[in-house]
Amino acid sequence: MNLNIYFVRGLITGIIMINAIPTMAQEETPPNLNDIKSQLEKQNEYLHHKLDQVSRQVDDLMFFHRLGDIAEIDMARITGPPLKHQPNPTAQGANNPWRFRAYVFIPKNLNKRQKQPLIVLPHGGVHSNFSSGFTNILRELLTQGYTIVAPEYRGSTGYGRGTYEAIDYGGLEIEDTYAARNYMLERYNFLDTKRVGIVGWSHGGLHALMNIFEHGNDYTVAYAGVPVSDLIARMGYKTQRYRDLYSVDYHIGKSAYEDVEEYKKRSPSWNTEKYDGTPLLIHTNTNDSDVNVLEVERLIQALKANGKKGFEYEIFEDIPGGHSFDRMDFGQAREIRLKIWKFLAKYLKPDNPL
Repeated sequence: MNLNIYFVRGLITGIIMINAIPTMAQEETPPNLNDIKSQLEKQNEYLHHKLDQVSRQVDDLMFFHRLGDIAEIDMARITGPPLKHQPNPTAQGANNPWRFRAYVFIPKNLNKRQKQPLIVLPHGGVHSNFSSGFTNILRELLTQGYTIVAPEYRGSTGYGRGTYEAIDYGGLEIEDTYAARNYMLERYNFLDTKRVGIVGWSHGGLHALMNIFEHGNDYTVAYAGVPVSDLIARMGYKTQRYRDLYSVDYHIGKSAYEDVEEYKKRSPSWNTEKYDGTPLLIHTNTNDSDVNVLEVERLIQALKANGKKGFEYEIFEDIPGGHSFDRMDFGQAREIRLKIWKFLAKYLKPDNPL
């Protein structure tokens, strides 16, 4: 499907280019190439977001196709804090709460007459969304008896340019995830406020960490897999193209060189003093090509340096799969996930623990 999307994108872009460049026979003066370039860039950006939206809608159907046998599936419309940067602060509705969506998965055979545990499952980033690639994870959690909410927090793809450029990495997006937790406990009276876990990988792992740092009393347990942990270190080993994602106006707006404190504020490893001992399991892998193991090692060192208790960790050595090592389907990955599920079950007590 992705190849088809890229083909369509290329085809449409080519058509736009042909229509945008007038021939010398039609124009008495040569075309302004800078204007043409600007027009093509705008058209390409528009097309990019439109195709993301189409891809998102197609992928929505896959959840029902792959999980409809065991889960009630819904998409809730909820709100988080207002935008940090208002394009027009005096405009009507400028400071309204941010509106976003969250996927809800409830086991079909769940005993709703008894209190049940909830898992908050934020997706990764920088810009991404909650995709049907999580199906294996969802199925394993649902069969244990967990209700799941997966927030499409600000900055997610598939909802247009406005959501994409609303990103607040390590900032208000964390509160969107927290808002999803609160929505679920308000909406579903069978959920137990004392049995709420948060689980995330990569940037979702950052969400898990920052949520228990900021709202530790409201979570029972957390798992952070290969979590983005230190943005300052990250800017050092990533490419300039990656660094540029953070310094654009609608994002952080400055480089780490220009504002190191801003990057610290958004990094779990620089905020470990806020950790209050919520049971926490951290996993990383030495051959991770996305989140270098040094980031997670720095997080562990910071937790220890602050004298923190209540967390466990494991640094795996060159497990196949790299960044996705414990989310894959081969035997070793399933065995590692079993460790995660047992850790969570110790505190969340689902009806059917593995």
